[in-house]
Amino acid sequence: MAAGPIAERNQDATIYVGGLDDKVSETLLWEMFVQAGPVVNVHMPKDRVTQMHQGYGFVEFLGEEDADYAIKIMNMIKLYGKPIRVNKASAHQKNLDVGANIFIGNLDPEVDEKLLYDTFSAFGVILQTPKIMRDPETGNSKGFAFINFASFEASDAAMDAMNGQYLCNRPISVSYAFKKDSKGERHGSAAERLLAAQNPLSHADRPHQLFADAPVPPPIMPIIPSHPMMPPPLMAPPPPPTPVAVPPPPQMPSQFGNPGAIPPPPLPPPIGQPPLPPAPPRMIPPPPWQQPAPPPPTPPAMPAGVGVPRPPPPTWRPPQPPLPPQMPTGAFPGQPRLPPPPPTNFSADTFNF
Repeated sequence: MAAGPIAERNQDATIYVGGLDDKVSETLLWEMFVQAGPVVNVHMPKDRVTQMHQGYGFVEFLGEEDADYAIKIMNMIKLYGKPIRVNKASAHQKNLDVGANIFIGNLDPEVDEKLLYDTFSAFGVILQTPKIMRDPETGNSKGFAFINFASFEASDAAMDAMNGQYLCNRPISVSYAFKKDSKGERHGSAAERLLAAQNPLSHADRPHQLFADAPVPPPIMPIIPSHPMMPPPLMAPPPPPTPVAVPPPPQMPSQFGNPGAIPPPPLPPPIGQPPLPPAPPRMIPPPPWQQPAPPPPTPPAMPAGVGVPRPPPPTWRPPQPPLPPQMPTGAFPGQPRLPPPPPTNFSADTFNF
């Protein structure tokens, strides 16, 4: 895992890992960062006398996308109880410091570096891990820390938003830190801001632009037309289509002699010939059950006097119905009738035996 010459490394695909514990080895770094992408090389500079690493190392990936992904998921995670710092290992990283360093006071003992990073990274890019001043013997926090931003816009936004806010049940104070080797002069002066604006490297290597660094878009003015727009004229609806009179279909002769009989269905087309297209909607006659019945045929006119009975004479009367037979006098109903007596005006010569 020994590193080759620095000139042979892909600086865009190499990341810097700082804040490492003494127990961390190159093998552990390889196993840790290979989860983000293919690792080409791992190098941890060591002391020549003690042969111990100096608390930082470099990891080279196969591509720049893998290095950017490792920075996103591995930065500020704890390794052996210490948060590590992961960023791009560029040669001009030291030139990015523009002096936007802020001081955070009245910190709760429970506040650690990761909590500060997660809280203040919302305002802009943080160049280094937040530095909490601790007691060298006990390791306890002294109650204040320093954060180095990449731009004065981010540091100004952090001061305006977080000064006096509660962090772990304590109101914190946020202000610009004092400069080193200076007599009471703080960062954020007009001279530093002018130098930062003229430095072309101050805007390089920023993985993203958050709300504190992004420029405010110009307001969108509504477009007012020069003359008022007139509504389109209302158009009258088109008239309904005129119904087309369809003549009734001719009566087909029927084998039963009934003029209203239903005509037989058409014959199917021969095999191999496509069927004929249907007739247009206006030419299709109504179904047979919806056709009105044709009027009965008018009988032919008869000549005068033919087939007409003669009128009865003026003195003619219809015959009277026959009267029921009258019963003889003295007869009672239900008794058998007696045969009439034989005639008396005949002789024995009348019958020839």
